[in-house]
Amino acid sequence: MSSVKDNNPNLTQEIWNKFADQQHVFLATAEKDQPRVRPVTLIYLNRELFIATGSNDAKIKQIEQNPKTEFCLLLEDGEQKGTIRVECKAQILADAKVKAEVYDKTSFIREFFEVPEDPGYALLKLQPTVFEYMKPGAIEAKKVSL
Repeated sequence: MSSVKDNNPNLTQEIWNKFADQQHVFLATAEKDQPRVRPVTLIYLNRELFIATGSNDAKIKQIEQNPKTEFCLLLEDGEQKGTIRVECKAQILADAKVKAEVYDKTSFIREFFEVPEDPGYALLKLQPTVFEYMKPGAIEAKKVSL
């Protein structure tokens, strides 16, 4: 698959519009020279991207060593398939107010953590740097630098 650069603001908005409040994605981190990929729930809130996780999870340690991450969101439009791949810089948030807001607006987190102050609850903020968008049915991806 090849990709073409296209920094059209309408395309960027089209990509942002594909995100739901919550969706399953595949998140990649690096452990030394080995990529690590796992399914996670991506939270889209106030045009920001978050992942709630355990503070002792391997991805936390990997992000502390290397904050570069990437995730892939699968898209479907009828029988047509597509993807949004997103290069990101991950940040482990310490901001209690943001952690509480995400906790309060995301019900599945309460299945794992009793309160937003739970020391086991970690919140990652993903800051996208590049979108690679393969529109369902397209034969070429478009790359958008942010």
